[in-house]
Amino acid sequence: MIALAELNALPADAFIGALQGIFEHSPWVPAGAADRRPYPSRDALHAAMCAVVREAGLEAQLGLIRAHPELAGRAAIAGGLTAASASEQRGAGLDQCSADEYAELVDLNHRYRQRHGFPFILAVRGHTRTSIIASLRERLARDTPTEIAECLRQIERIAALRLADLVRE
Repeated sequence: MIALAELNALPADAFIGALQGIFEHSPWVPAGAADRRPYPSRDALHAAMCAVVREAGLEAQLGLIRAHPELAGRAAIAGGLTAASASEQRGAGLDQCSADEYAELVDLNHRYRQRHGFPFILAVRGHTRTSIIASLRERLARDTPTEIAECLRQIERIAALRLADLVRE
């Protein structure tokens, strides 16, 4: 963990480095928040980083969404997830899927990506394999603009949880 005061005092490159894992493979998000320091609270830092994403425009937002791995996908099987993603997926029990659950996840993930052009994103903390599969089934039928907005909401939730793990007030 790093203290917020210490984070605020870091040079920009170190600030970006310290927060590069908050938004999956997207160091441009903390880079955009670096010039807005100091932050009086972790919530203010989170809000600023979310504002960077909102202000970035649709193409950058889609890039952020596409930077996320599929749940229980090839990257998870091959051990190619970031440490944070691997821990989150393990915590939801995705590493313990039955053969049927895994087959359904693969199928739903594929159909979701085909329909929307990006991976299904869900802040999995507090979810189970069953609730993740149910959410994926439900969201598969939604239109793409609705799913873009939902993915961004889920990414904001993931970021808040990761910040809480990393930064102390």
